[in-house]
Amino acid sequence: MPRTEYERRLIERLHASRRWENEPVAEGVTIGDLDEEEIQLTVDNAVRLGRLEPIKKRDVKSILRGLELIHDGKLLNAAIVLYANSERLKVLYPQCSIRLARFRGKDRLSDFSDNRQYWGNAFGLLRRAESFLLDHVPIAGRVVPGKMQREDRPLYPPLATREALANALCHRDYTVAGSSVSLAMYDDRLEIVSPGELHFGLKPEVLLEPHESKPWNPIIAGVFYRAGIIEKWGTGTLKIIDWCREGNNPEPQWKEQAGSLYVIFFPSRDIKGAERKDIGKPVSQPELQPESLREKVIRLLTEGPLSKSEISKNLGQKQISGQLKIVLKSLVGEGVIAYTIPEKPKSRLQKYKLKNGKSLGS
Repeated sequence: MPRTEYERRLIERLHASRRWENEPVAEGVTIGDLDEEEIQLTVDNAVRLGRLEPIKKRDVKSILRGLELIHDGKLLNAAIVLYANSERLKVLYPQCSIRLARFRGKDRLSDFSDNRQYWGNAFGLLRRAESFLLDHVPIAGRVVPGKMQREDRPLYPPLATREALANALCHRDYTVAGSSVSLAMYDDRLEIVSPGELHFGLKPEVLLEPHESKPWNPIIAGVFYRAGIIEKWGTGTLKIIDWCREGNNPEPQWKEQAGSLYVIFFPSRDIKGAERKDIGKPVSQPELQPESLREKVIRLLTEGPLSKSEISKNLGQKQISGQLKIVLKSLVGEGVIAYTIPEKPKSRLQKYKLKNGKSLGS
């Protein structure tokens, strides 16, 4: 048989016991290089969702052991993918990255209107990608008879794109150091690309129907599941299709190309009269482009520091939504906003403020 086929079969045969994610970390890497806040947040979400029993020992080492990220006393590569928080790891793990781009056209030969690349842990990269989509995906608004509030519908369904991004981050091939997950938005479609091909006999067409879940990185996928990011049992692709149907989007397509897996989304049919060349650009009509949550938060903070609850109240929300938490964490990570320092550092008096005088557009 061809050498590539032989190697593929050998890797799949050894997959149960020997994988990149369950190999020990590079020499010199320690638990101190991980994001403790993100680790504790995973436990909180897992317990709240009933995917993890309440635990008594909340020290980081005990949590990592419980999440199968420590084996025989050694920290595993999967822990770096999930919780890396040290810039010195960037040289050792360059593949923990994501590329985000908005093209002015229908292919990669077109100019960029926005092009970003981030390095970090998988949870942080997912938030970066969601923030990018908030900045670039137009939202159509309409008044529905019998309803007091306007109904907004984005060009691409956010739940579907989030699921596809999460799948790309946890199922990708991490053995290629120079690779990264990528999101490319064109005038006529949105593509999410995951390095690595499908394995265990799976083909793109199989993803369109109920299928057995065979994650390439089961440890990473297991933590994503506990945190409530993905679902198990091969239902993710089916949910993506359902969310596209609910948003009146054509069914997405999956394809393998050049050693990577592509999922392609197409614009909602509900945005009518908009030329494809205008999709993703600022729209002059306010009814087509309401102020984003990110912009609202920054505008509020230009008046002075505010706590999470105060921001939520000003936005007219009874409680802090998950989307608001994502935006706040993203803005902190980008250095746009920062925490104030009250007399008691971890107290509820802690507030957010614009950092170094930055304002919207910085």
